Amino acid sequence: MAEAERLAKAITELDKLLHEKVRLAIATILFHANKADFNTLKRLLKTSEGNLATHLRALEQAGYLKVEKRFVGRKPQTLYELTDKGKKAYREYLGNLAKILHAGKP
Repeated sequence: MAEAERLAKAITELDKLLHEKVRLAIATILFHANKADFNTLKRLLKTSEGNLATHLRALEQAGYLKVEKRFVGRKPQTLYELTDKGKKAYREYLGNLAKILHAGKP
């Protein structure tokens, strides 16, 4: 029963915000690439601007993202980067997935 309890705990501790596939994909890209601009994320995720903006806003409001707005030449560019809180949440999410994946294995 202890293993079932550990597994149930890992499942209930999955970060609901990161559990959504687009937000998890955003966090994964930013965790490994450090920074990415809006257009790069849109291209990689093959999602609409509105959908991407909604997910980015949710991550930003949770304190998981830093947003930097700048101009490159005369064109505006928005860069995104995980905050320390976002990196910690991502690591914990993956840790809980690993517990689920390895449940029952010696």
